[in-house]
Amino acid sequence: MQRKFLTNLLLLLFLNLLIKPFWILGIDRAVQNSIGVEDYGFYYALFNFSFLLNILLDLGITNFNNRNISQNNHLIKKHLSSIFSLKLSLGILYMIVSLLCAWIIGYSFKQFQFLLLLCFNQFLIYLILYLRSNIAGLFLFKTDSVVSVLDRTFMIAICAVLLWGNLTHEPMKIEWFIYVQTIAYGLTAIIAFIIVFRKAEFFKLRWNFPFSMMILKKSFPFAVLILLMTFYNRIDTVMMERMLPDGENNIQAGIYAQAYRLLDATNMIAYLFAGLLLPLFSRMLKQKDSVEDLVKLSFRLLVIPAIMVASGSFFYREEIMKLLYHEHAEASAPVFGLLMGCFIPVSSSYIFGTLLTANGNLKALNIMAGGGMLLNIILNIFLIPHLQAFGSAIASFFTQGLAALTQIIIVQYIFKFKVNLRMILKFGFFAAGILTLGYISKSVHSNWIICFAAMTGFYILLSFVTGIINLKSLYQIVKNGDKIPSQIQKEEFAVD
Repeated sequence: MQRKFLTNLLLLLFLNLLIKPFWILGIDRAVQNSIGVEDYGFYYALFNFSFLLNILLDLGITNFNNRNISQNNHLIKKHLSSIFSLKLSLGILYMIVSLLCAWIIGYSFKQFQFLLLLCFNQFLIYLILYLRSNIAGLFLFKTDSVVSVLDRTFMIAICAVLLWGNLTHEPMKIEWFIYVQTIAYGLTAIIAFIIVFRKAEFFKLRWNFPFSMMILKKSFPFAVLILLMTFYNRIDTVMMERMLPDGENNIQAGIYAQAYRLLDATNMIAYLFAGLLLPLFSRMLKQKDSVEDLVKLSFRLLVIPAIMVASGSFFYREEIMKLLYHEHAEASAPVFGLLMGCFIPVSSSYIFGTLLTANGNLKALNIMAGGGMLLNIILNIFLIPHLQAFGSAIASFFTQGLAALTQIIIVQYIFKFKVNLRMILKFGFFAAGILTLGYISKSVHSNWIICFAAMTGFYILLSFVTGIINLKSLYQIVKNGDKIPSQIQKEEFAVD
């Protein structure tokens, strides 16, 4: 199973590192620099508002379906038609409730126009995620890897023409940016549906009320978890836009968006791990295989690089922001440095939270997420009026850290993994070395890009010297594999 995880992870990382960083650091950043921080902040606050109620688009169906199909592949033929109809109905409900909430909190007509399109885009995103859950649940990881980057590929192609193709004399507008997203998501949804339809071999749009109620009942714990986690991950800029004075609110939201962009990029990589781990954990737990080795391998491959990225971003926060942005780079720098620290607990959560999800420990996860949401909202209420965007960054850092620690404790309590004191000492030495190297690199009076590159190189070298990452072991896993169930092997080799 470790071999399956590693080989498919390499393909997934290759495709996503090829496409998504260019989208975030090239296209999305260029759009913000083109339209200005205030207009982008206006869009970003609405974008995050469209996230808050998107649980109504899914109600936990995608995670439930991924886990269910990975354990019972034959159910895709039975479930596809009814769940697809249910998704369409939920899309209508989501649009109505979101617009009603926007009216209640006093959004303007212009905000309504933007929000309507953004909500439709959210529907397309969650439709794609549901279709991909079928693909991943069938262990068609190579196909899922390609589908995972299709939307961004389409967006890059269209936005590049609008930004640099000289097709129009007008500068880039935020509404064009939203239209491009709609086109890209729509095309990706069509392609993903064709792939799933070919595997299911049957599709008839129909409403099955008893089946829908059964699915919603089983997926409800997933829905609550996603709702709670969405709130403490996305409510920051919505609260800023509502709590701060007009003019200042959009600027602070834009500053936060600048700082959050790189965290968003790195989170995409962490999310890919969870997408691979959920079906693998689900299948292994059903077959009563030990997941300890896969958890430890995932931790080394994700959390160790996360520490390197967070440390490098903190030490060179001002230089990175000035390199990327034309406006408010100095204001974004401290927010960026703190937000990138969130990448460490977020990466941990993608491993341990996914394991708990696969194991069905939704009650514990929901209690944890509910506490995280309350803590985040309370901290934002107190910090935003005084510290603005930086206050939201503080709230995010403490919330994510506490959530990750709680998940690790729950996993250890349930699975009782062996505690490796030697590895803990190595990890402590590695962390201390990371901080020392960061301080040394900043004290050298030379070109910051050279110092940053040298520091990164020493970070990687330190991970090998301490034995935190062992290339020989990874090579042996990829070369020789381990005990992979024959059924999974057959399905994997039939991918394309």
